[in-house]
Amino acid sequence: MEERKYKILAETLGHSYQNGGERLFHCPKCRHHKRKLSVNLERNVFKCWVCEYSGADIYRLVKRYGTRAASAEWKQFSEVVEISNFDKLFEVTEIEDEPVILHLPKEFVSLTGNITSTLVRPYNYLLNRGLTKEDILKWKIGCCVHGPYEKRILIPSFDEEGSLNYYIARSYDNAYIRYKNPPASKDLVFNELLIDWDKPVVLVEGVFDAIKAENAIPILGSSLNPRSSLFQSLIKKAKKVYLALDDDAAEKSFSIIKNLLLYDIEVMRIDTSNFEDVGEMTKDEFLYLKNAASFVSLEDYLIYKTNTIWS
Repeated sequence: MEERKYKILAETLGHSYQNGGERLFHCPKCRHHKRKLSVNLERNVFKCWVCEYSGADIYRLVKRYGTRAASAEWKQFSEVVEISNFDKLFEVTEIEDEPVILHLPKEFVSLTGNITSTLVRPYNYLLNRGLTKEDILKWKIGCCVHGPYEKRILIPSFDEEGSLNYYIARSYDNAYIRYKNPPASKDLVFNELLIDWDKPVVLVEGVFDAIKAENAIPILGSSLNPRSSLFQSLIKKAKKVYLALDDDAAEKSFSIIKNLLLYDIEVMRIDTSNFEDVGEMTKDEFLYLKNAASFVSLEDYLIYKTNTIWS
């Protein structure tokens, strides 16, 4: 069945290549010239690492971009239930509403202690990105030298009660896919345990950006949906928000600004135009730009939209 599924995907998306337990295809949505659409048959999920087009059922992908015959055949696969697994379906149904308990990979090794020879490379990777020993300790950073997250830095996230709820796994070995997500939702406030809601909060793109900024939260995506846990936490708990997204994300920045302003949250925009991203800065450089941040009003947003429309 698996072989036939891959043939259907090849007929629908074109040629692919194997990358660990996943296959990489050309994304039919953004049509990036490189194969950036990752498909995992075992977990029945897909995601494009460029445009972030994703889904929790590959059938949706085949139905939208495949032929009617391919869609019908894939649907038949989905409906096949082996008698030996029938009882297990009820077990899954009974527990699917239970909260997901996430654990760090068994191969996880902390980088906060003694750095042995096998840990020198990931440790130096962090230092070369401008992190300090204090940063590594504060963010409880580790790595996996072997296993499913082989040659990846792992940065864990803890909720306000101190329970692990997510982690970022970033390659330190120039792997084709830089980031690998854990089997958990990223609809959360990353490392809320470290956030002081009585102080201004900084919104950044990624976790390495957050490490360079104090009291910062990465949005972990291409947008910030007003229905997301992060946005809801901001409007309930934050008094002031600094926005420090990449300079090429102006549309995204102003969309977030507009939504925050609608809830009467004071917003400050940090100019990052002279840097590729916040993670490239030193902490002193970021602090300087933060102190020079400009207040943004709803009128500023409307002027931006007007200029965008007529430009």
